[in-house]
Amino acid sequence: MTLVRAALASTKVRILAGLLVLWLVWQAWLAIAAPAKIAEGFPERLRVNALITLPFPPERFHILVFQRHGRVSGTEGNTVELRGIAKSDLTAIARLYWVRRIAPLREGAS
Repeated sequence: MTLVRAALASTKVRILAGLLVLWLVWQAWLAIAAPAKIAEGFPERLRVNALITLPFPPERFHILVFQRHGRVSGTEGNTVELRGIAKSDLTAIARLYWVRRIAPLREGAS
């Protein structure tokens, strides 16, 4: 108990504990917000195609991140077409704070 009290008396430990709490809150918010970003209507398949909307035009960094999950087939405005995504990866993509919405890509869309 003395060790805990001594640690809590340290400014460095309190700052570290505060940062840890902020990180946990941030991760919890990402986990809570992610499912709401995924639209209904994805087919029951292992791999799906999606339109991912960002609040800004995507840059090279964003395209490279999306390519970890699937094949980028185009961009238009703030939207990226991503094909062949494992359906289980949709939540991981939605957890990115700069992703606004993920919707299914209609068949026949370019």
